[in-house]
Amino acid sequence: MQLFRSAMYSAHWFAFSPKTGWVMFPAEADGWQKRQPARGIDPLDMQEVPLRMGFNTGIPGAPMLAVGASEAALIEAA
Repeated sequence: MQLFRSAMYSAHWFAFSPKTGWVMFPAEADGWQKRQPARGIDPLDMQEVPLRMGFNTGIPGAPMLAVGASEAALIEAA
């Protein structure tokens, strides 16, 4: 999975994998659950960023904040 940002669509993340193709999702907590096919975008406008920058969005491979009974712990998303 590769993660991308676009200056033209700053409220969204973009992701690409051979399995999913291009998808877009809101740049918000658990935004991955609202992903949809990315249509009409120019991949040349995209800049790849480290997957960890999608922290807490739910994208596979990015870290998630898990709140335990007494403290928060950083875990790797499955």
